[in-house]
Amino acid sequence: MKIVLCCAGGFSTTMLMDSMKKTVKDSAKLNEADFEFKAIPVDLLNAEVENTDVLVVGPQIAHKIDYIKPIIDPYKIPYVIVDKETYGKMDGATVMKMALIARKKADMNK
Repeated sequence: MKIVLCCAGGFSTTMLMDSMKKTVKDSAKLNEADFEFKAIPVDLLNAEVENTDVLVVGPQIAHKIDYIKPIIDPYKIPYVIVDKETYGKMDGATVMKMALIARKKADMNK
């Protein structure tokens, strides 16, 4: 599963991505080999949209969802917008759970 984290610049999102990777690594249920993570600025989304399974949107670019949706909708990519509190805590476990639920819901609606 390819999870793309999208933000304004990339630094803090890389920290969140590392927290998500650690969640997968420490999990008894999830397998590291099943996941690929990428943190990108929103401006590069067009280049990364193919083969993305879930898009994680940082709170600092939530206002850009009208820019993001036309890019991801043709690919039927589910997305989650991380709230400021979860993002501030760099809570990779919660974000990972949100991403997996979004993917599962999208698969059920196929």
